Amino acid sequence: MRKHSKANPLIVIILGKAGSGKGTQAKLLVKRFSLEYFGSGDALRKRRIIKDFTGKKLIKVMGKGKLVPTFIISKLWINELEKFKQKKINGFVSDGSPRMMIEAELFDEALDWYEWQKSKKVILIDISQKESLKRLIKRRICKDCKRLIPWLGKFREIKKCDKCGGSLITRTDDKPAAIKKRLEEFKKEVIPVLNYYKKQEKLIKINGDQSIEKVFEDILRVLK
Repeated sequence: MRKHSKANPLIVIILGKAGSGKGTQAKLLVKRFSLEYFGSGDALRKRRIIKDFTGKKLIKVMGKGKLVPTFIISKLWINELEKFKQKKINGFVSDGSPRMMIEAELFDEALDWYEWQKSKKVILIDISQKESLKRLIKRRICKDCKRLIPWLGKFREIKKCDKCGGSLITRTDDKPAAIKKRLEEFKKEVIPVLNYYKKQEKLIKINGDQSIEKVFEDILRVLK
């Protein structure tokens, strides 16, 4: 594994269907290499807490499983990239962004602007639609600290949050109708993004139908 530093940052984009475990893998990379983290889902959930027009509309849109407009999500991650640049970081992981072609192009422009384009790695954690649906219906979130508990490995046995002991509930945007809509949106919008990165010879596919530990091992192997 090459050494990552402020002069030689590691930029990893992790994509995959909802429930693929990309958030879990992103956080493992953050911990392993002392990277910064940007999760589009987390950022949008924080944004919708603000009780303005956009916050209220995000609750409706995300509750139906629809994709949020590009101008909103791009504003969130551009603000973060500027903060990252000021901090002179070792690198960062983008979890779930970009999700549309226009976002992929904007993201590439931003990476060029911040002089990070050469450091970019794009990882697809690949699972079937059937597996995605099963994981999303069964996964839970802590009512108190909002920790997301995936339906994978040892986490299936957890009865209470392993972080704070809080009660586990189903997330509001993990209802069957919303999940199916998100999977439809993935096929329509994200597949072209994957093809875009494939043409750049940047896309690295990882089998997501494995344990969390094995998926992480495979990611580390391809980042060498």
